[in-house]
Amino acid sequence: MVYAIVKSGGRQEKVSVGDIVVMDRQSAKVGSTIELPALLLVDGEKVTTDAAVLAKTVVTAEVVRDEKGPKIDILKYKNKTGYRRRLGHRQKLTRVKVLSIV
Repeated sequence: MVYAIVKSGGRQEKVSVGDIVVMDRQSAKVGSTIELPALLLVDGEKVTTDAAVLAKTVVTAEVVRDEKGPKIDILKYKNKTGYRRRLGHRQKLTRVKVLSIV
């Protein structure tokens, strides 16, 4: 089994060929391919962490779609002062499918 640990948007993801991964929003268009930097490569029993070898390793992924994460409600309240504030946030995400690890 071949898999790699890639860096995407400040996080690390374990990916193998055919996996669909949700990561922070990428600037690529839907249907285009992107390359992700590999931090670790595992090929059966062989584990590669050498920076020179990993610089040549290319993890190619296709952008499937852009989406938004779940709504997060932020409520701030102070007792007896009349201070109340309500905010919300939805993280922008990109869903990608890993095509190859070379």
